Amino acid sequence: MQALNITPGELPPECEALRAEVREFIAENLGDYPVSKRVRNWSGNDPEFSRKMAERGWIGMTWPKVFGGAERTSLERYVVLEELLSVGAPVGAHWVADRQSGPLLMRFSPDVLAPKIVPKIARGEAFFCIGMSEPDSGSDLASIRSKATLASNGWVINGRKVWTSNAHRTHYMIALLRTSERSENRHAGMSQFLIDMNTPGITVRPIVNQLGEHDFNEVTFDDVVVPHENLIGEEGGGWKQVGTELAFERSGPERYLSSSQLLLEMLDAADPANPRHTVALGRITAQYATLRQMSLGVALMLSRGESPALAAAAVKDQGALVEQAMPDIAHDLFGGLADPDSTLAQAMAYTALAVPSFSLRGGTREILRGIIAKGLDLR
Repeated sequence: MQALNITPGELPPECEALRAEVREFIAENLGDYPVSKRVRNWSGNDPEFSRKMAERGWIGMTWPKVFGGAERTSLERYVVLEELLSVGAPVGAHWVADRQSGPLLMRFSPDVLAPKIVPKIARGEAFFCIGMSEPDSGSDLASIRSKATLASNGWVINGRKVWTSNAHRTHYMIALLRTSERSENRHAGMSQFLIDMNTPGITVRPIVNQLGEHDFNEVTFDDVVVPHENLIGEEGGGWKQVGTELAFERSGPERYLSSSQLLLEMLDAADPANPRHTVALGRITAQYATLRQMSLGVALMLSRGESPALAAAAVKDQGALVEQAMPDIAHDLFGGLADPDSTLAQAMAYTALAVPSFSLRGGTREILRGIIAKGLDLR
């Protein structure tokens, strides 16, 4: 049996100096940012805030300067993310592009697409969405049916993607598409493409969630033509590339900080003389401390050039459990006491409706536990 080894560690001094700089930036730009918006955490979308971050060199922090990056360490990037997430900063506009689209283009199209697109990401001028999920496919990405067909004028794309976050706000999509018919190897015949969202033939339809908000979309492709060069990496290599992309998606501190605003509101409202408050909130705080050490361990693995895929899956799985329990704990401790107009009540109401998605995004709980079991030789 394999062991899951996540080694805790300490951040170097330069990271703590950067932390102070980020806190000053937050105080200057988010001093009056209301709790009703902070609870949206990294899904909050504010292009102007993203551009301010870009001006500080905080988008594409670890990327080579030739691509517009700052060539800073992954640990410095971790500190910036940790501070922004802890206050619910609206980083959603650039989030996907910074976390996974830029690194994917630099790795698999370093000479063609990356030089044209990645510097725009670093400047806060290009935002991305992810085209993976499809109707009726659920978490089984291998069952996708949307196709890209090679033609003399490029690749012709037909099909549908669903649950596509921010497709109505973004400039580009990286889509996983079938470029050959299914075979006995379910993971063969898929490729990734860069798609300009202004290309003729693309229709974006809103999917309103149970919060009454429009973040998700259904995206339909009707004979959409993209240039030959917009194939990312090798034809048929899409499945392996998606695995790389999902590793980026699962390895950050956002996987346990999505409910942090509710925790802060509970701590502010707690009665130190109430043992139920002390025990429940002490337990959550201890869980957060453990998750932070695990998440920091993943960041340290990245800084050493190691693959954190298994460890990241474990952090994501355990982080979602803690986050999703938070509204029930809040209701148990404060449900009959909270002023309906208070910031605590606002955080409770939003988070209770938002948490079901936490075990879906970045891979469902069942998928993650399958990854963990396979990685530990348990199946």
